[in-house]
Amino acid sequence: MSAVQNTTSQFMLAASQRQKLDESNDALFYEHPRFVTHVDERFIEQLTELYQERLQPNSCILDLMSSWVSHLPADMEFARVEGHGMNADEMAKNPRLDHYFVQNLNENQTLPYEDRTFDAVLNTVSVQYLQHPEAIFAEIYRVLKPGGIAIVSFSNRMFYQKAIAAWRDSSDASHIALVKRYFESVKGFSTPEVIANQPPMTNPLLQMMGFASSDPFYAVIAERMEVLVG
Repeated sequence: MSAVQNTTSQFMLAASQRQKLDESNDALFYEHPRFVTHVDERFIEQLTELYQERLQPNSCILDLMSSWVSHLPADMEFARVEGHGMNADEMAKNPRLDHYFVQNLNENQTLPYEDRTFDAVLNTVSVQYLQHPEAIFAEIYRVLKPGGIAIVSFSNRMFYQKAIAAWRDSSDASHIALVKRYFESVKGFSTPEVIANQPPMTNPLLQMMGFASSDPFYAVIAERMEVLVG
């Protein structure tokens, strides 16, 4: 079943919602490696704890839109960790990737894997850049094994010029709703589960100015259910 065939009519972004402020080729933007972290330590700790709870040892993992930093638990071994991203130099520094490939998902939405390959597909602080999310989420479903899990995590940071309009000017609550709709656009995903952890506001001045003391942590999780025919 192709990615397009497995999408439903429940969700469709308008052309204006898919637009980026910077419409130049993404390959140019990501041409040079950025060896920086895009979220703070508190976010990373929460994500690693979530992976510790939800991922299974000796399973096959696809780290989609990956980079040089791994958020996988250091004490958990996996049978295979595949990485995808936009910069080969960054992924070459990622100590947990057994193999990686470069692909612009805004130009080519088809993942180079057989059906039912992975036990888990992960996406960290990158979902905001997808211009064709319904096609990508259908591909995530396709490459997951039945019972496999997809975990999409994000905060409120972004490369503003590369985020799509539907994300760029929306609230955190709207971002959560949008990712839920991405999952719901594909037949066969379970009802999405949401984890939303707002940071404690410890500084009254920062709170008054609208700044949090650390990054908020959001994750939307769903499993591939087996669709019964007949």
